[in-house]
Amino acid sequence: MLKKIKIICNFTYKNCIIIEEALGGDFMDIGKLPNDILKEIVLNRFKIKNEDVLVGPSLGEDCAAISFGSDVCVLTTDPITAATKNIGELAVNININDIASSGIKPIGILVTLLVPPNTNVDDIKKIIEEINNTCERFGIDVLGGHTEITDAVNRVVVSVTAIGKGKREKFIKTGGAEIGDDVILTGYAGLEGTSIIAHEYENYLKKSLSSDIIEKAKNLLQDISVLKVSQIASEFGVTAMHDVTEGGVLGALWEIAEAAGKGIYIIKENIPILKETIDICKVLNLDPYRLISSGCMVITCKDGVGLCTKLKENGINAEVVGKIIECERIIETNGNIEILNQPYSDEIYKVSLKEDIYEN
Repeated sequence: MLKKIKIICNFTYKNCIIIEEALGGDFMDIGKLPNDILKEIVLNRFKIKNEDVLVGPSLGEDCAAISFGSDVCVLTTDPITAATKNIGELAVNININDIASSGIKPIGILVTLLVPPNTNVDDIKKIIEEINNTCERFGIDVLGGHTEITDAVNRVVVSVTAIGKGKREKFIKTGGAEIGDDVILTGYAGLEGTSIIAHEYENYLKKSLSSDIIEKAKNLLQDISVLKVSQIASEFGVTAMHDVTEGGVLGALWEIAEAAGKGIYIIKENIPILKETIDICKVLNLDPYRLISSGCMVITCKDGVGLCTKLKENGINAEVVGKIIECERIIETNGNIEILNQPYSDEIYKVSLKEDIYEN
């Protein structure tokens, strides 16, 4: 008996292939493993064996951390899978953002580049130039990596591992939030996803939106770094920071509470969001609050108003959106109270499944 129709879609092809498979279980959605499955079949299998490991694999934590006496080395890794354009720039930014969320300065990256046999040399050159230019912009070194032509992928995949070094007392865990802390969101919900969609599906969006809105959305890619946010917040004094990526701002808010083993109370109307994001998500029927959002940072601290003031003085948008509480995870929307659920597949993966998305 047919359990489910599986749709396989590739950003580089205009046609989706629909495959019917009569299997006993359901297929998983595209995107990161759901947190409950990740914890059960992955994280629970690993135990820390070395006392120098300060932070190992755990839900919500952006980085691993290793002690080197009074210093700490922080590491993170992430691929780019939801975009085909600007992937070199994106890969560097999302990884050094994770390092920055720990309060530590990123110093270098390792790059793995997997390309299918039909890739043009100029395409590879463009990705390398993007990586180099982004590293130059932030003073980051490319430390090495791996390049390979392989039929194991059907489009280019870039994966980056980032490394940072700093004083141990400066290190900030994602799981450091304390009861009573204010919850601050910097930037705007759906920032990265808005830009990716505008770049990838510009022709489709032109049917419904003005060129001005689409260009503004595309230019949001310039605002996805959180290094300056991290520096200001670290100096101000915070208990936790978390870079907002897949799962959007609501996913990141759930994760920062999960990492701390605490509850969280969020007022949805306080979450900052741009008109471009609202318009694009309306056209595509997406939830902007669960759309990939590099360029946003979730921060907890004792004086949220003071931190927001400091950030705004430095040209960074920031708002207090809630509080860390004892146990429940709650979101208030127009006076209505709902449970804030764990993140599942990011909204951006829904776009490529729309039947008419590739039509001219």
